[in-house]
Amino acid sequence: MAATWIDLLDPSAEELREKSPRPLEESAMELLLAKPEHDDEPRPTMQGHVDYVFGVIIVAVAVPEEDDVYYQEIDLVITSDTLLTVRKTPPGGKNRPACDVAIVKHAVKPDDSAGMMTYRLVDEIAERYLDLVDTLDGEIDELEDKVEQQSSELTRIRISELRHDLLHIRRTLGPLRDAVRRVIDGSVDVDEGAEVFPKEVEVSFNAAYDKLLRAVDGLDLSRDLLAGVRDYSQAKIANDQNEVTKVLTVVASLVLFPTFVVGVYGQNFVHIPELHWHFGYAYSWGVIIVSTLIQLWFYRRKRWI
Repeated sequence: MAATWIDLLDPSAEELREKSPRPLEESAMELLLAKPEHDDEPRPTMQGHVDYVFGVIIVAVAVPEEDDVYYQEIDLVITSDTLLTVRKTPPGGKNRPACDVAIVKHAVKPDDSAGMMTYRLVDEIAERYLDLVDTLDGEIDELEDKVEQQSSELTRIRISELRHDLLHIRRTLGPLRDAVRRVIDGSVDVDEGAEVFPKEVEVSFNAAYDKLLRAVDGLDLSRDLLAGVRDYSQAKIANDQNEVTKVLTVVASLVLFPTFVVGVYGQNFVHIPELHWHFGYAYSWGVIIVSTLIQLWFYRRKRWI
């Protein structure tokens, strides 16, 4: 028998009670109606109850144009013949839409059970996480290309933002992977006679689990790539500081000999040979200029400046 998919967007309590495939406990109603205070809350989960499964899925979405990552929440109530999804609009304004499941609905077959519909939804979410990892890798590559052009302060800020994004995404991706693993292991239990995830559906969940594992591995690689950009940025800062130090050293060495000359002729002695010489002033300037030019020629020959 074909199952029914009921999809609700930010429903009211009355609409939720009317559309729900079974009467829900007050605690479940509170979770389904609650608005997330933080982007990545609550944690993804799959929990078996008496004759239904309650689930929470968190989808991370990257917006490269705004250098932003936000999170979409989908709550699930799954019985043997009905899938109820409650999609919630993320906090943060109109630029953060609720998760679009139209592509999943088009993929659902007429004879799909509620468990199989859930698998198709989770599989699509897993694909989106793989795309998210690719997007993050592109952001990291773009940041690496900008290290030489933009200021170290902007680079440091962007590295910090990406690092926090990676950590937050892992906080949602890890529990989602574990929840899918519990389905595969048959740990999401309901009463006998109300089977939600038949054996063939549990086997199908392996494909989604594999994608989530690849996404986790991809996040680890992204973290390593970001660490490489951080090291590159720090090496650039150190190199820039070395260049400044080198220039200051050259400047100090250039003024060292003129300072010596001025100090010699500035001594308060009467019998300095050049003191009463008509060309003494011009002579001291000549010594200073010639010695400075010789030093400049030497430093450039050594490629120190």
